[in-house]
Amino acid sequence: MGNTGQAMKPIKKTVFIIIALSCLVIIHNINLSSSITGIGNITLTKTGKSAIAVLVFALILWISEAVPFHITGFFAIFFLVVLRVDTFGNIVRTGFGNQIVMFMLGVLILSAFVSKSGLGKRITLIILSHTGNCTKSIILGFLFTGTILSMWLSNMAVAAILMPLGRTILQDENIKPLKSNFGKALMIACAWGPVIGGIGTPAGAGPNPLTIEFLREMAGINISFLQWMSIGIPAALLLIIPSWLILLFFFPPEIKYLSKSKDDLIMELKALLSVGREEIITIIIFLTTIFLWITSPVIEKLFGFRIPISMSVMFTSSLFFIPGISKIHWKNIEKEISWEGIILVLSGISIGMMLHKTHAANWLAEISLGGIGSLSFFLKILVIILIVSFLKVLFSSNSVTATIVVPIIIAFAQSMELSILGMVLPAALTSSLAFILVTSSPTNVIPYSAGYFTIGDMAKAGVTMTIASSVIVAFVIYFLGNTINIL
Repeated sequence: MGNTGQAMKPIKKTVFIIIALSCLVIIHNINLSSSITGIGNITLTKTGKSAIAVLVFALILWISEAVPFHITGFFAIFFLVVLRVDTFGNIVRTGFGNQIVMFMLGVLILSAFVSKSGLGKRITLIILSHTGNCTKSIILGFLFTGTILSMWLSNMAVAAILMPLGRTILQDENIKPLKSNFGKALMIACAWGPVIGGIGTPAGAGPNPLTIEFLREMAGINISFLQWMSIGIPAALLLIIPSWLILLFFFPPEIKYLSKSKDDLIMELKALLSVGREEIITIIIFLTTIFLWITSPVIEKLFGFRIPISMSVMFTSSLFFIPGISKIHWKNIEKEISWEGIILVLSGISIGMMLHKTHAANWLAEISLGGIGSLSFFLKILVIILIVSFLKVLFSSNSVTATIVVPIIIAFAQSMELSILGMVLPAALTSSLAFILVTSSPTNVIPYSAGYFTIGDMAKAGVTMTIASSVIVAFVIYFLGNTINIL
């Protein structure tokens, strides 16, 4: 039976590849009536139809996971060229020649040093030493810690810092995998905290810089680090308590206190060696990066040239490798960099920009979102959030969701003459809020790998959390966006 199951897996993958290729050929060659290709003032051109054919091809492979996500991106670029949507040079230049590659590399390098230097573990223990040994407080502490750290670091790196600490607590208490509500809640908190914090700043999650680039390329809008923070951080902070209450509701801890006392936790923190040289260097460079991100508008006025967020982190992350600065070598850091994530985002930009260039995004926006044009502005935001939340379950990847959705939302806002940021920010933030599926993000996979909760456990709590987060994010964007005049 085991061998049969293993043999079926490649066969199923092959079937999905054949289906994807068939859809590509059919959509590219099908003749559509003018009533379908022409909607309002928007006409679907031949190249636009070809771009949609490639999009459907990629979606089938992304959803089925017949080939790795990032390899699907390579295939999509190949077929965009073969179907003559644009030249290979232009398509590759649009994505892989984008400055976002420097931003992602810089953030991942910074995250790796926080983890390798021991700074991440120290910060986590400092916070946990204040929660005491109450199990409910510990769950809240993990949510809070994950949220704060992942505003500035890769949320996957934060989950990798939290999970071993949480697992150690559970093992010390002799809590068995899948047998404990406390174990389930704590490990899901190791995922949800970083997921929540990921929306706080452009550095937190892959869809954030992806959205920033789409806004710049498609709408000529340059959103600053501070502008994103002004919406992202309040939204993230407001999600912490609801996520905590939902976890406690679905998984009420069967033990109220750990066998370790608060004094024991404090002693564990003190047992760490004094702050070492690597940690001090990491703190200095980490704070310098944040300072440059936040003050870049002021620096730009002083020196008279634009400083993208990618430029700041490219510079600061390079400082680690100046001789005499850090003893951690590039070979150790390179292993921590998610190259497949970078490839997925960059190929996603190529696909999204081709949808925009051929006006296929406008046509898709009219078909999918035209009906919400008469709703109030708040309801438009809420509907977009709910649509993206549903699509996330279908697409099973934060970056894939943003790749597909953001260009369409931008086209919709432009055609309806609505606030582009007011429509795009809800989609961007929601793209990162992966509460339901373990497979939606590596951030979820890391705590899941510890074995203390099932896919069903996360899903049943995640549905409720998704509904709660949709309402909260909608209110934050609607009220704060108007207050600070960025919508």
